[in-house]
Amino acid sequence: MATVLESSLLPPQRPLSGHRKTPFLPELRPVPRPFTTPNLRCSICCGGHEPSHRGNTTSRWPSWSKAPVSVPRRNAMAIMLSSFIFSQAGSYDNALAQPSVLFREYLDTFDGYSFKYPQNWIQVRGAGADIFFRDPFVLDENLSVELSSPSSSRYKSVEDLGPPENAGQKVLKQYLTEFMSTRLGVRRESSILSTSSRVADDGRLYYQVEVNIKSYANNNELAVMPQDRIARLEWDRRYLSVLGVENNRLYELRLQTPENVFVEEENDLRRVMDSFRVFMH
Repeated sequence: MATVLESSLLPPQRPLSGHRKTPFLPELRPVPRPFTTPNLRCSICCGGHEPSHRGNTTSRWPSWSKAPVSVPRRNAMAIMLSSFIFSQAGSYDNALAQPSVLFREYLDTFDGYSFKYPQNWIQVRGAGADIFFRDPFVLDENLSVELSSPSSSRYKSVEDLGPPENAGQKVLKQYLTEFMSTRLGVRRESSILSTSSRVADDGRLYYQVEVNIKSYANNNELAVMPQDRIARLEWDRRYLSVLGVENNRLYELRLQTPENVFVEEENDLRRVMDSFRVFMH
């Protein structure tokens, strides 16, 4: 790209032979025009303080440009504060307008069930369940679907499990069986938080069970003295199950999450529970 220089910045040209040397015209030379700022705050330091060099201060801006306009500190702070408030209000409105989590639908036409899950969760293969998804950041937060064997089960309705309270006992027993440990000094505390039933929009009856399980382990399981074996909390988790029956099979959607995460994501997790459906295939 070509660069154009002012004539005042060009070096003197040697005269060509036969020509008279032409001097620079006076009007093309830059004329320094210092000006003073006796009553303004320091526009050079930009600190907003009263300049120690008040008086005939030569500005660093040439005469043909405009010096910055000094704004009182109180007015500047008011402008900044109002801009911040409006920007925060706009972001708050956007947060209310958008859902906290986006969901995808998983549809298994072969086994006959579907559900929605957070779109950032990833599928993990080889986990032993029919399907398994996990939060990529909170590894203890996941969901899975378990199916009874089609050859050994003849379920007609979820009521074959008995009332929801009986189903809750069976679900808790199954969880405790799966979490059995051979380590010394491991102790589990469990409780059924709630059991309920609902009829979904497909007309089918579903059971919902919520349990809490805590795991404690000794910090020194091989210590001889009891006072040296201190039990400490390893994990504290919430387990949510949705049970449904179709195709003579029992379907169970399982959600696992740490208790502290459940407090923050309860609404999203319940959306997953409410989305679980079973259908004929």
